[in-house]
Amino acid sequence: MSQSPLSYIRRGFAFFWRALDASRRTVLNLIFLAIVLILLYAIFGGGAKPLQPKTTLVLDLKGQLVEQSSVSTTEAVLANARGAEVHKMIQLRDVLAVLDNAAKDPDIGGAVLLVDDLQSAGQATLREVASAIDRFKAAGKPVVAWGASYDQRQYLLAAHASEVYMHPMGMVMLEGFGRYRNYYRDALDKLGVTVNLLRVGTYKAAGEPYVANGPSQAAAEADAYLYNALWASYTDNVEKARKLPQGQIMKTINELPAQVAAVNGDLAKLSLSAKFVDGLKTRDEVRELMVKRGAPDAEGKSFRQVSFDEYLARVPRKLTGDAVGVIVAQGEIADGSAGPGSIGGDSTSKLIRMAREDASIKALVLRVDSPGGSAFASELIRRELELTRAAGKPVVVSMSNLAASGGYWISMSADEVIAEPNTITGSIGVFAILPRADKVVDKLGIHTAGQPTTWLGDAGNPLRPLDPRFGQVIQGSINHIYEEFTTKAAKARKTTPAKIDEVAQGRVWTGVQAKERGLVDRLGSYGDALKSAAGRAKLAADYRVVYVERDISKFDRFVEMIGGGTAKAVAQAVAAELKLGAAATTGLPPTAASGIASDFGWLSDLSTQHKPFTAITHCLCESP
Repeated sequence: MSQSPLSYIRRGFAFFWRALDASRRTVLNLIFLAIVLILLYAIFGGGAKPLQPKTTLVLDLKGQLVEQSSVSTTEAVLANARGAEVHKMIQLRDVLAVLDNAAKDPDIGGAVLLVDDLQSAGQATLREVASAIDRFKAAGKPVVAWGASYDQRQYLLAAHASEVYMHPMGMVMLEGFGRYRNYYRDALDKLGVTVNLLRVGTYKAAGEPYVANGPSQAAAEADAYLYNALWASYTDNVEKARKLPQGQIMKTINELPAQVAAVNGDLAKLSLSAKFVDGLKTRDEVRELMVKRGAPDAEGKSFRQVSFDEYLARVPRKLTGDAVGVIVAQGEIADGSAGPGSIGGDSTSKLIRMAREDASIKALVLRVDSPGGSAFASELIRRELELTRAAGKPVVVSMSNLAASGGYWISMSADEVIAEPNTITGSIGVFAILPRADKVVDKLGIHTAGQPTTWLGDAGNPLRPLDPRFGQVIQGSINHIYEEFTTKAAKARKTTPAKIDEVAQGRVWTGVQAKERGLVDRLGSYGDALKSAAGRAKLAADYRVVYVERDISKFDRFVEMIGGGTAKAVAQAVAAELKLGAAATTGLPPTAASGIASDFGWLSDLSTQHKPFTAITHCLCESP
């Protein structure tokens, strides 16, 4: 029987599809094989060449200084293969490992610190790096810092160097802490949006921008108390590191207009006269200086050096033996699962269970850098830590830049809580925020009606005014969760709920202030937390440190991409409604427009959650 033309087409298409699929698998397998070969060569191909004496470590810190990178190694490799830009993140643990190992390395003669590309970092992590620089210097190894200019974060590190140099056209920009923030009550009224804020805590000011045109007196008082303490800590740290008279920084800032006039507007010269820097040099002049002090490289064009990334690969890692497990809790706390660099109630709880069930892990350190988030997710994590202690494994909490609100909640089930002096913590309080757009739909002529079987059936509808009965239910729930928060905190701190309530009420404290009020056990570093955990587990001095973490799956990345796109679309829609889409239209600078859109995007995300309401333990703050 003869075959029809359609049959030939089907057979031809099937053959083409099989060939295409085979080609795809072949190409992917070849890429995978190439990556494996590269890794095998790196491991078994002779390794890195030994360092020569008088090698200088070049500590070029590029990107964000974080506790845990949210970009996996696989992602970075694939992105580089595509020629895509990877958002650079530097892990604190890596910087500390490089500096502490190099301090003991006889072939490392000193270090050059470059911080021009350090984009962001919290005060606690900066102090950790500064302390590591001090330990490096204490080993008899000088550190030379150079920058085109220095912002406030960059300068905190540079100030700890043996010598600080800057480009002749640069400047040291020290501004202090605390910023103005936006308040949206009038803007929301114009839109017809009503925001219902239900909270517990006089100082729980996270939702105030949406219901007021300025901060409450309590919020202003608390912010001033916090930021003044942080600024005093910063200036004291820098002045001691630079051997400046006490008060030198504030004196320079207060007299800045006159001092700028005295140097004819030359800000680099002003920085030199204020002794913020030791000299003004171009990059090539610093290079020549390092060649004279150290040893020339093989080509004789620069000094003998090793980069941060190259030296990190040389740092030895112990692979067997008893260990202290470390779980990093960084970012906002959300329900469900979250990838590296963020906190999910389910996923972080799973990591804690993994550490508890791992026979080689004898103690656990929870490294917290979080402003909080979901109260439910926070409780899941706290409970897992409680079970870990009950299983006989010590738990020590190490507070980084932030451990506030939900970040404090997850810190309550520990044998010891250690904070940095300038950690931002506390904020023991709860709130719920419910945006309502009933006036918007009135303007548009949209009407809503229905026949629910109970008054609760549509109580969460954002297109209807808030039912007072529903508000009463939510407030009762918020009050109960606050009582749970303070009761658990009182048990953890071995005091009474009434005593905790006195220092709670949503108020935020520095690490020093929290220690004075009994909210943490002592002040100390991440290294102190590791030593405490090892000591409590009676480990030998050569214990190893294991980071308990998971790589993000392709599916999780896809979900995050969808979620991120949705949030961005919401923010853009609100920005367009407020006519903030183009700075040229409003006269607003792009950075201001972006900040406003971000605030409204966060509000929109709250209103689209699949729950009647969410109890939030979030300080809505960040490390300055």
